Amino acid sequence: MTHPLAVMLAEVAHGRFPPADGRVDVLPSPGPPCDALIAFTGHFVLAADIDPEEVAARWPTGDFSVPMAPTSLAWLAERLGRVPATHDALLVTIAEGSGPPAWLHCVDAYSHPRVERASRYRNTSTIWVADDDAGVMVVGRGLCGRWEVGYEVAVEHRNEGLGRRLVAAARGLVPPGEPLWAQVAPGNAASLRSTLAAGFVPVGAEVLFAPQ
Repeated sequence: MTHPLAVMLAEVAHGRFPPADGRVDVLPSPGPPCDALIAFTGHFVLAADIDPEEVAARWPTGDFSVPMAPTSLAWLAERLGRVPATHDALLVTIAEGSGPPAWLHCVDAYSHPRVERASRYRNTSTIWVADDDAGVMVVGRGLCGRWEVGYEVAVEHRNEGLGRRLVAAARGLVPPGEPLWAQVAPGNAASLRSTLAAGFVPVGAEVLFAPQ
């Protein structure tokens, strides 16, 4: 059975958003690899095994500042017994499935913090490395089985436009017509600019909660 959050994400990827009514939808945990709290415009979704009445008592309908507040995230992490990831901007595009460019290569293994982090939040991933190890990108299945991309450019190759080329290339690595998601820390202005320039659009924000 398709998880209701997967249905909602598919709708959002095509520009159909939940109503801006101040509600917090509490859905069952989507299962491995993580739980999630997602904020859309005026609407929140918590996918975790927690009593909806307990959430409603702490996060009243219409108070837009409460669910994503640091104190709320700390309470939720303690309540779930899970570790919260960063508070990320959530962006999406539609994949083209055209294949990788010649300068990008798929590898079986690659020692890099970006790859290690991806393994915590994605069930399956492929690792792609640019020529001269100038950048690394991970494309895989994450929350609710959605396609996700994460990437990082080597320090000595930054400010050369490689970030934008990497994340744009990810659109060719996913079956055509499938939504492809990216999570970017709002303070990471360089990655945010690169992801936007590659054709992704912002649709919300999220915090993932991984098992300890």
